[in-house]
Amino acid sequence: MNKIQKTLLKEALTAAKLSYAPYSHFRVGAAIYSNGKVYCGANIENASSNLGICAERVAIANARMQGASHIDGIAIFCVDAQKDSSDSIIESQTLPCGACLQWLSELAPNAWIVTNGSEKIYHLTDLMPKPFKL
Repeated sequence: MNKIQKTLLKEALTAAKLSYAPYSHFRVGAAIYSNGKVYCGANIENASSNLGICAERVAIANARMQGASHIDGIAIFCVDAQKDSSDSIIESQTLPCGACLQWLSELAPNAWIVTNGSEKIYHLTDLMPKPFKL
């Protein structure tokens, strides 16, 4: 990971601490990098579970609402991701869900994706090779 990606992960951690996750206890933060600016989001749950929203979609909406039209990258940090027997974070618990991948496919198709669960730098095609398109 480069310096910007590492800094963005720190911003995502800060956002995760602002999460509202009283039901899943799975706090997630996301930070978008666009044209030198950072836009953050955190997951916000609701007692009616399908009304909650993921951190990635909050961050994307935040960026779009503030005029960002091109997203260079997104960092995702899951504070509560579980660890495996070797004390490593379970990578799959830090990756975007299917709904967030669909949002990324439309609003940030060329963005890089980094998480606190891996040193890998992902691209959408790594995680969702055939997104829905109209």
